Amino acid sequence: MIKLVVTDVDGTLVKESSNALEPELFEIINHLSNQGIQFVVASGRQYASIRNLFEPVQDKMIFVAENGAHIVKNETDLFVQKMKTDYVVDIMKDLRTYYPYCHVVASTSKGCLLESKDEQFIDMIKNGYKNETTLVNDITVYAEQILKLAIYQKGGIRAIGESYLIPRWDPFVKTCMAGEDWVDFMDASVDKGNAVRKIQEQLEVSYEDTMTFGDNDNDIGLMKAGYYSYAVENAVEAVKQNANFKCASYNEKGVYQILKTLYE
Repeated sequence: MIKLVVTDVDGTLVKESSNALEPELFEIINHLSNQGIQFVVASGRQYASIRNLFEPVQDKMIFVAENGAHIVKNETDLFVQKMKTDYVVDIMKDLRTYYPYCHVVASTSKGCLLESKDEQFIDMIKNGYKNETTLVNDITVYAEQILKLAIYQKGGIRAIGESYLIPRWDPFVKTCMAGEDWVDFMDASVDKGNAVRKIQEQLEVSYEDTMTFGDNDNDIGLMKAGYYSYAVENAVEAVKQNANFKCASYNEKGVYQILKTLYE
């Protein structure tokens, strides 16, 4: 019997950076809640972004933000994992070498910090992702507050990420692709799968009673956290290899189809 459903957002439920959820999903979440099934979103986005996305049903959900560094329920922090300040400073020195072609978002539990002066990028973060955003001159001044660093390149950063950034920093922090345009950096302990296990422990839900959905490298841990793990059709190969099942892509509303079957 499924008691816990956990899904990624970008590339799994919706197109990357989209804020358009089908109203049908809110109905499904209400149905699941009425049946005693806890619905969780586990995303690389910050809490404010995913909370706004699911506003009509946010009181029925648990939010796993920043790839697992921040867990929130009913506006209350259940878990916060900050990065080590020395790593924040050193990684920022590295990431700044990619300015102005790339941009960095530094996440805190209260919102995100941007050094960028690029109006189009700032607009995407504030009005596209709907992040709570503060413009600063130097992210490292706030190093003690940082949960996650993320570097963005429009059109794709996978080549830089896989050839240099991930091999360079993964021995020290958790480093992974989060979509084609983002590379994320977090404390080494941070993982969506670890976050789900914390929730399972709190709710007394087993691996066998958990259903998960994902598409990208930051969802591999998620695939390992529940027996009913689904890779959407557009998922990267590593996610498909770690999933027990497959479903249709976000274009074909694959997650919706499975969840509708679940409550019916």
